[in-house]
Amino acid sequence: MATIAAESVSVWTVDSNASFTPKWKASRSFKFNACPFQSSTIRASQPMEDKNKVYKELGMFSLRKKIEDAVLRAETLAPTALELEEASCIKLEEMIRQYNLWDDLAKSNEILVKLADSSKVVDALKDLRYKAEEAKLITQLAEMDAINFRLFKQAYSASLDVSKFLDKYEMSKLLRGPYDIEGACVIIKAGISGFYPEIWAEQILQMYIKWAEKQGLGGRIVEKYLSKNGGVKSATIEFESKYAYGYLSGERGVHSMISSSQNTSVSDEASMAAVDVIPLFLETAPDLLIDDEDLLISSPSSCGAVWGKTGFTVCIKHIPTGLRVESSGERNRFANKIKALNLLKAKLLMILRDQGISDIKTIKNDAITDMWHQQTRRYMFHPHKLVQDVKTGIQLPDLNSVLDGNIEPLITANINSRQACDIPPQDILTVITAASKKNPPEPVH
Repeated sequence: MATIAAESVSVWTVDSNASFTPKWKASRSFKFNACPFQSSTIRASQPMEDKNKVYKELGMFSLRKKIEDAVLRAETLAPTALELEEASCIKLEEMIRQYNLWDDLAKSNEILVKLADSSKVVDALKDLRYKAEEAKLITQLAEMDAINFRLFKQAYSASLDVSKFLDKYEMSKLLRGPYDIEGACVIIKAGISGFYPEIWAEQILQMYIKWAEKQGLGGRIVEKYLSKNGGVKSATIEFESKYAYGYLSGERGVHSMISSSQNTSVSDEASMAAVDVIPLFLETAPDLLIDDEDLLISSPSSCGAVWGKTGFTVCIKHIPTGLRVESSGERNRFANKIKALNLLKAKLLMILRDQGISDIKTIKNDAITDMWHQQTRRYMFHPHKLVQDVKTGIQLPDLNSVLDGNIEPLITANINSRQACDIPPQDILTVITAASKKNPPEPVH
């Protein structure tokens, strides 16, 4: 190893008056002592130190720019948001004073819960203002202390908290659908064709689990049906966090792994997994009545496979529409029956909303959208790694990052596209004002 290093140095210490000689010849024609080697090392280290200094300066400039952007965003948005949220809080307090809480206990509890949530939002916005001021002050101190890198990192950490809160707050105001505030039940099913679709379904499952971890959401796998060839045939994740359905409802449909982007319609080159997203009602049960004679409740053997680990699987089929749901993640058969029934009600509520009707008996079966006929996203693996979102048209070049759970840009684009017909997504102050006037504030966790 030492001989190689010496030869490489000899190239740079050849006499400049000598005629030109190829480097590989020079390295074999001359022998040098240790002194030229040492002097060459010193000369080589100087540019490296300068380069590291430049990189450090660029890094601090980037940090400062991100901090300034976060502080400016907070200074622009927070005062208006705080004013509107405080006004909503005062309005709820007046309702409590004027309303006889004992007349309607359900309504009273609803008002009290909304007031408590509103107070949390106000406190969070006040805390946001302090964090923005803290980041701004630390940045100024760092500049006075001859660009203290440690202080810049501290200010950047505070600015990250500001940005994360504002992102969630803005999304909570954009999510104004009737069920957007609810939790979400995500069901992933492997296709029947392609290259190991069960393994692809497992990758999709892990993508959502990693996303939930990054977002701090309480996601848990309640059912997982393993395949003999590896991967999963089906899996169910429950997100018991507010606005989870609003975030994930755009994920419903087929997610295709494409081995060649030249012809995405060839089934031999694609593996598919279908993702279904159903509201998970957190505080109240779905408000929908279903006739008992319209339900077919069956045992695990009728479902075709034993799900979960408990052995208390319950399958429920809605005879008029043909919808079928299963539950096996609870500790007993009765709990699984209640869970399956709530999932069925949630599915029917989505169909009623999509068809613009209010009576189950008027559902048009031929108008029910099959999730296997709805393309959502393509993941290109060859010849170029690329993620294409069919619904929004957005493309991301970093396939590995998306599979690692960084799907926030795709989710945000989908939410913005859903709201584009009502309010421009970039006018967030307009969104906040309209949402605060229309609905009482909801908490942002």
